[in-house]
Amino acid sequence: MPIRIQNDLPARGLLEEENIFVMDENRAINQAIRPLKVGILNLMPLKEDTELQLLRSFSNTPLQIDVTFITMTNHESKNTSSSHINKFYETFQAVKKRRFDGLIITGAPVEHLPFEEVDYWEELKEVFAWSETHVTSTLHICWGAQAALYYYYGLEKTLLPQKLFGIYQHKVQHRREPLVRGFDDYFVAPHSRHTTVSRDAIANCPHLKIMAESPEAGVFICMAENGKKIFVMGHPEYDRITLDKEYRRDKAKGLDIQVPKNYYPNDDPEQKPTLQWRAHANTLYTNWLNYYVYQITPYIWEDEK
Repeated sequence: MPIRIQNDLPARGLLEEENIFVMDENRAINQAIRPLKVGILNLMPLKEDTELQLLRSFSNTPLQIDVTFITMTNHESKNTSSSHINKFYETFQAVKKRRFDGLIITGAPVEHLPFEEVDYWEELKEVFAWSETHVTSTLHICWGAQAALYYYYGLEKTLLPQKLFGIYQHKVQHRREPLVRGFDDYFVAPHSRHTTVSRDAIANCPHLKIMAESPEAGVFICMAENGKKIFVMGHPEYDRITLDKEYRRDKAKGLDIQVPKNYYPNDDPEQKPTLQWRAHANTLYTNWLNYYVYQITPYIWEDEK
């Protein structure tokens, strides 16, 4: 799948090393094709890592995708250089008059705060409202999913007694739904979070449909409005070493962090982590792009005619 990104985005070289077809702006201009326009509101601290992970996840669909990275207008990132943000990102205020076929809202390291105390909460509420009319389908990840469930349906997040950290098994529900087409009955996926939204709260919300869940990790995927809104509670986009980096970072800080569950062979952090979730993660992103974006979005938006 050709991913259309800026010519000098650092992730491009890494994707090409993995033999993923990346199309630069110059070549894309010469193709008589209407690419899917996908915005990524990247709230993660290590933005370049998340860029690479999400672009890699797009690589198994034949659709051409034109990616726009978006940042909150007045939030200053502490872990990514301002030069990178200024060069490769657009603010929400700069793009809000545009239409997108798909939008991803990532997680964010602000779980310990009530939503209203997050410094960009008011603007994020504006993003949620804007996506209702300007985006065909929005995929919300981890904290982004919790924030959206709170905004749309008033579902509260609750603090877990211990960080949910590792690889957990989930069972697919509603197998006929295209979002989980091609999934096995059971699959694993990474989680790394201190908060959750209770399974009962989600199940009792008439707008939500649970698509995959775990007795240990709770609801993993749910959706609303026939897929216009999709909520993923974990991090299927994570690469092999992401949890390892988080574990070693927190341990170096002296935090009370447990070894990620079901991650290292024999739970030994000195061994190479086993990559167990990539196939289902790719299927999830491919299904979302195909069935809930490409098959639904108009070829030309009404205000573009």
